[in-house]
Amino acid sequence: RALEQGLKVIFCFGEVLAEREANQTIDVVNRQISGLKSLKPEHWNNIVLAYEPVWAIGTGKVATPEQAQEVHQHVRKWIATEISAEVAQNLRIIYGGSVNEKNCGDLIKQADVDGFLVGGASLKPEFAKIVETCNTHNVSA
Repeated sequence: RALEQGLKVIFCFGEVLAEREANQTIDVVNRQISGLKSLKPEHWNNIVLAYEPVWAIGTGKVATPEQAQEVHQHVRKWIATEISAEVAQNLRIIYGGSVNEKNCGDLIKQADVDGFLVGGASLKPEFAKIVETCNTHNVSA
């Protein structure tokens, strides 16, 4: 409904720790994003996807850059196959899971990480470093 009203949406998805440890991340993500198939083509300009591993939200734990890239890359390929290659190419897929000034540099270097959904770190002075890092890579925090 939000998209029908012209609102912009951040669609969050991610696994809990038990699912990560059981190597079920991709299966969980596939289930969570499967509903995106029903979106109308015009909706894709108003949606951003955010990989937020539940085990990393507010815990200080963060996915490794490789873990984040694996999920982001999988989602982009899924979008290309299930929706369209054009949507996949233009879609922003951001990472949100205890992003801070210390880990943002390595995360943003990943090919399919297009920016961040920053929680608690946005309330700290160090947030400026996250924004600076993103600006250096021409993406958004």
